[in-house]
Amino acid sequence: MNIREVRRHGDGWGVFDPNASRASAVERTQAAAQERARAILANQGGGEMRTRGENGRIRTQDTIKPGND
Repeated sequence: MNIREVRRHGDGWGVFDPNASRASAVERTQAAAQERARAILANQGGGEMRTRGENGRIRTQDTIKPGND
């Protein structure tokens, strides 16, 4: 299963593969990082997007459908 996590990264919010140590993308706001994660997942055939709060706990989890190529 394809998963991306949105979580705090320095002064912004990062989009991470759960097994990666580096962010795929970094945005100023959580909402912008969520949009970026949705786009990444849609381009890769869909998957799960998890958003973690400031405390590191999962706040939301969404299923992203494949995008139209």
